[in-house]
Amino acid sequence: MLNSPVRHFHTRNMIINKLDPRPNTSLLRQRNRLTEQAKDWKAGNKKRIQGMRIIYCMCSLYNPGGMERVLLNKVRYLKELLGWDVAVVTTDQHGKPTFYPFPDGVRIIDIGVNYTDANGKNPVIKTIGYLWRRRKHRKALTELLLKERPDIVDSLYPSESSFIPSIKDGSKKVLELHFNKYFRLQYGRHGLLGLSDRLRTRQDEKIVRKFDSFVVLTEEDKGYWGELPNIETIPNAAITTEASRSDCTAHRVIAVGRLDYQKGFDRLIEAWSIVKEDSEYSDWQLDIFGQGEWKDMLERMIQEKGLAGSAHINRPTNDIWNEYARSSMLVMSSHFEGLPMVLIEAMTCGLPAVTFDFKCGPKDIIEDGKNGLLVPEGNVQALAEAMKRLMSDESLRRKMGTEALKIKEKYAEEAVMSRWIQLFKRLTLK
Repeated sequence: MLNSPVRHFHTRNMIINKLDPRPNTSLLRQRNRLTEQAKDWKAGNKKRIQGMRIIYCMCSLYNPGGMERVLLNKVRYLKELLGWDVAVVTTDQHGKPTFYPFPDGVRIIDIGVNYTDANGKNPVIKTIGYLWRRRKHRKALTELLLKERPDIVDSLYPSESSFIPSIKDGSKKVLELHFNKYFRLQYGRHGLLGLSDRLRTRQDEKIVRKFDSFVVLTEEDKGYWGELPNIETIPNAAITTEASRSDCTAHRVIAVGRLDYQKGFDRLIEAWSIVKEDSEYSDWQLDIFGQGEWKDMLERMIQEKGLAGSAHINRPTNDIWNEYARSSMLVMSSHFEGLPMVLIEAMTCGLPAVTFDFKCGPKDIIEDGKNGLLVPEGNVQALAEAMKRLMSDESLRRKMGTEALKIKEKYAEEAVMSRWIQLFKRLTLK
């Protein structure tokens, strides 16, 4: 029998408060709507609700990334509110704990393929190792799915995407793309590596057609894929609390993400060095939250540019909402994204955003000059000038921050998860 939605709601609130212990009043106001939604599901499709089994496929869960947090939010909703049987299958967990606390009853199953063990090896050894691990991966995942017999298998675009549609376990196969169509080309590599990127992008176009449903994050990205019969747009949902509200008065800029090429924090530091040339902004601070292989390089860059007193690399935190509330703007310097969770979450805390107009996401979220500022992709000088514009005008920051709050409606958890539920329902009833 479907468990009480209200009871699930309180359990879910307790879990959310492990990430942010402050009162979650915004979620409390959703209780009646969520309860009615669960009742409707119970009345209209009782058998399917009781038996719905979902398996998500992911590389790993020990990193504090956006994909991991998005998956946690979805899993928590399906488990705690609907009582569905949800499991996450990983390939590279390496025995590490999950960074974010997953709900009790959600199984984390690592099949120990360990693709990352080949990182740093020469190309020949890496290729041979990849082919061997892919064969191991296919065998292990096939055995698992035949044993579990889920209703839905949802791949977050890891290595199994090329073969998972051929596994005949009776489940419907869903592919989620958390980047964009051209993410392999964003590195601008040349030679054999560049050729490989182009060939794999073309291969992607064939792979996505094999799934029962292919889900992208933005309408911009959907347009890049053309007229696919199975494509849908479902954005990421924003999870925040009313207590996490910035008044945009603090002289602090925040940036959040992995310390790697994609996030482009070297470009942000370059822009920050331009900002700090002006004594008007001498008391402003830049705080970057993240971890990754670029940490040492970025810290050296900060030292070499004489920014040690105003720019800081900080460890990831489970309470990022409090950090948003202590800041006055978010800056994104990424080369590419799918739909940046950081951008959505910061705006739901009342932060205006300054961001490069990269693919994809900013165009779907930012109304330039209204709730944030868009600058041409890669133009570091323009990024610096946009930051200075907001830093010099508190009233403008507060005005844009108020407009940024309105993003909550578009990316509300209830609205986004309703679309996922309807998709799963439609697929399983075919």
